[in-house]
Amino acid sequence: MISVIDCQMGNIGSVVNIIKHIGHDAKIITTPEEVLAADKLIFPGVGHWNNGVANLNASGLKPAIYEAVLEKKTSLLGICLGMQLLFKESEEGDKEALGLIPGSVTRFKFDQSHKDPINPERKLRIPHMGWNVVNPVGEHPIFNDWAEESRFYFVHSFHANHVPPENQLMTCHYGYEFVCAVHKDNVWGVQFHPEKSHKFGMRLLKNFIENI
Repeated sequence: MISVIDCQMGNIGSVVNIIKHIGHDAKIITTPEEVLAADKLIFPGVGHWNNGVANLNASGLKPAIYEAVLEKKTSLLGICLGMQLLFKESEEGDKEALGLIPGSVTRFKFDQSHKDPINPERKLRIPHMGWNVVNPVGEHPIFNDWAEESRFYFVHSFHANHVPPENQLMTCHYGYEFVCAVHKDNVWGVQFHPEKSHKFGMRLLKNFIENI
């Protein structure tokens, strides 16, 4: 059973549906007791940093997530804002989040007229929205049966920053190379949306559920 944490940060039904589609049971959870009883946790989110932190604190789930991850060693996967909240701080807000991954979150550092250095005919806009190739960093069970050019769906204006090399899991290029997935011990996070990324997202979630 995969437990999907609901902190009122967007529609999480699509995450549950894709997990069921690949042959596993999933349920939405909202209480500390359910977090502590989970076999594996997925933490999705969309929206503004401060709202996300406020929802996390108001839910009463923050201490339970710490206990589950740090003491019980339950595997946790953060998605989009859920990944960003694995860090302690962000340029988007002034509240402190979980701090489970070293680094921080920053806004893309170019203006609306910036041209892609790889494809100068292409103007880059913020948010980074749409499909993009991700590049694995090193070897990891989450990359089992990985397609050579795995593409995932992104919607974001902020990204991970100052992540130590040992905690970088994947990178992506949008104006410049940035870290789009992170890992430390039993905690993983992805900036993109695997639940919207068709066969590539299904492969990643299947590997997280079955191989980690």
